[in-house]
Amino acid sequence: MSLTSTEKPQSSFYFTSTQTPESLLEQYQEVRSFSEKLCKPLTIEDYVVQSMEDVSPTKWHLAHTTWFFENFVLASQDVPYQWACPEYSYLFNSYYIQAGARYSRPRRGLITRPGVQEVFEYRQRIDERIITLLKEVNQPALGELLPIIEIGIHHEQQHQELIVSDIKHVFSFNPLYPVYKETEAGSSQDVPEIAWVSFEEGIHRIGHDGNGFCFDSEMPCHRHFLESFQVANRLITNGEYIQFIDDGGYREPTLWLSEGWHTVEELGWKAPLYWREIDGEWHTFTLDGIRKVDPSEPVCHLSYYEADAFARWADARLPSEAEWETASVGVPLQGNFVDSERYHPKPVEAQESSGLPLQMFGDVWEWTYSPYIGYPGYKPVEGALGEYNGKFMCNQMVLRGGSCVTSHSHIRRTYRNFFPTSARWQFTGIRLAKDA
Repeated sequence: MSLTSTEKPQSSFYFTSTQTPESLLEQYQEVRSFSEKLCKPLTIEDYVVQSMEDVSPTKWHLAHTTWFFENFVLASQDVPYQWACPEYSYLFNSYYIQAGARYSRPRRGLITRPGVQEVFEYRQRIDERIITLLKEVNQPALGELLPIIEIGIHHEQQHQELIVSDIKHVFSFNPLYPVYKETEAGSSQDVPEIAWVSFEEGIHRIGHDGNGFCFDSEMPCHRHFLESFQVANRLITNGEYIQFIDDGGYREPTLWLSEGWHTVEELGWKAPLYWREIDGEWHTFTLDGIRKVDPSEPVCHLSYYEADAFARWADARLPSEAEWETASVGVPLQGNFVDSERYHPKPVEAQESSGLPLQMFGDVWEWTYSPYIGYPGYKPVEGALGEYNGKFMCNQMVLRGGSCVTSHSHIRRTYRNFFPTSARWQFTGIRLAKDA
């Protein structure tokens, strides 16, 4: 394998990799293995279904993440490169225009071939090549190679989250309410009253400092002035959201943004996604099947419109992403992540008051009122990898904190997730804020 070609990826990365080839190889194997672990509860039929345009079949996720490593790592090292299957570049490229033509996203569920077994064999072949590369790579190539592999690892963790979210959406259309994995159901518990944590006005450092991995949209680190503000000490619960429903929240247009109200009327929204009213009681579809809504759990599967309307009903607002990031300073990066294999938000755990907000990480992604745009001085990297984030900085809102299907090793205080205002199939919820 040649590592001396001049046709290599650019070295203008936006973070400094702290990984050694040995540590990166270990992380690579752990992440790749976890993707396949997430698939163990599935039947062959489950792998190929696409329930809406935003959802991709599980088989496609497994193949796309593999193509990512083949295209951006292996193909950049060998010239000429022997592709595992040249047609895969067309089938499993997502949105990288500079990487070539792409198959239609809304029609991914029509791709029955290659079969599931062939996709797993594809993964194995590319894994073997990546492992060999990491063991044999020479020192001069490390500075360019390690950041790309590290991006690929975090890219796969993003798709692990999508595997779980997407299969939940697929299963929700089945009247048998399939169980992805049985988990021990908790009992409803008392939740502390909402309290407000105050922050003084001032200039705050926002964004990643470039020491260790981050995506380009988290940089550059910059100064941001904030007026005094308050954030709620915990997430909004199902019980509180039911109060909003019972008070006519979905029938009162003055609570909603114009597009939000149009969406409510057009799609007939009356409750969060996956909620069903059965015999006068709210139930929700989970990856453990259908169950009664637990009023103590954080409410999730809400659009930005719903989060914003609830905040207005509660005489509050959503935080800006700069407020959220400032409020998270000093909060331990702990919570209910996919590593727990619970795949569902948990009620806030009682603990001694630390003066810091609770549930900042894990459980549900928290909507902010900030549009997803570049920070001052933002520039994407050159080449196809520059398409990763920058070209989506339009008509998206920022979410923070991770969810119960996010990997613990993937989340950071500075991590900026983003979705359109009407998206509900992700594990998205609400933290309130107020002006001081």
